[in-house]
Amino acid sequence: MSEEFSRAEVISGVARRRRFTAEQKLAIVAETMQPGMSISYVARSHGLSPSLVFRWRRLMTDGGREAVRADDDVVPAAEARRLEERVRALERQLGRKTLEVEILKEALDLARAKKPTLLSSSRPGDGSR
Repeated sequence: MSEEFSRAEVISGVARRRRFTAEQKLAIVAETMQPGMSISYVARSHGLSPSLVFRWRRLMTDGGREAVRADDDVVPAAEARRLEERVRALERQLGRKTLEVEILKEALDLARAKKPTLLSSSRPGDGSR
């Protein structure tokens, strides 16, 4: 058995998880990209679960440094542009519909304004129908 992995780290206190800075995560992920290094080997050498290092590496390749820092997925730029264009199209459509509603309200107000004058000129019982 190798002497490299004989070190043990004791975690004490209330905190159950170790926290890593973005720089630490990036350094560990950078180690995995060196020729001849496997993710499992690098994870074991740092006392980490290989699945955690796989996650950091996937996040970094998908979203870069910000994804690793936020520990979350980052939307690719192409998808963000597509979504922004969709929002612009929906805003244009909303503007058109708002204009239509305003026109219809004005038409309804005009129709209501004309109706009482027509009704007031024809009184029931005067025979003017």
